[in-house]
Amino acid sequence: MTDRKTEILQVALEIIATEGYGKLTLRALARASGLKLGALQYHFPTWDDLLVSLAKHIGGEYGRSLEELERTTNYQPTLLNLTQWYMTDSVGENLRSAKLLWPQLWAMSRVEPTLKDALDHIHRKTIALFESELARAGSPSPRLEAMALVSFGEGSLLISGPGGPFEGDAEALREALLQFIATRYGNTSEVAPGKRSRSARKSARS
Repeated sequence: MTDRKTEILQVALEIIATEGYGKLTLRALARASGLKLGALQYHFPTWDDLLVSLAKHIGGEYGRSLEELERTTNYQPTLLNLTQWYMTDSVGENLRSAKLLWPQLWAMSRVEPTLKDALDHIHRKTIALFESELARAGSPSPRLEAMALVSFGEGSLLISGPGGPFEGDAEALREALLQFIATRYGNTSEVAPGKRSRSARKSARS
């Protein structure tokens, strides 16, 4: 993807985040990007082309964010690492206005199958990561608990994200979840680094 196409996609995501996904059209995107419609369609001939590129861009940013998390934790992120990563702008930190963006993308995915597939893939990867660490922590139901923790992270954006009814409690909510995890599962970083198998790491990234 060219730098110019990436810049245009960033503008598209900014429109979704700040104005709502219903405001994103090819004409609106051309105007916000300082382009004529014909020039925009050189990069994205149709609406479907734009959506496909958006889905790839979002998935790429997520992947880069995950790689950075793994590098900074020596490829052994703990439950606390994962939770801090997932409940902050670290997931897609290169996507502007991330906390505003994700609820809009979720809503948009209900009517745009291309985006739904992209977000479903991100959720599956995230749940796989949590499931692997929960299994290491001794959870009897690692997949279900992984789904619960990821759902908590998603839901927290709706009630304590920008514009939510409990926006002022966002930090306290995150700390409460981290404390819950530390109390329930202990310090999972004490597990030997090699205990998580290569196949588990590969499954989480696939």
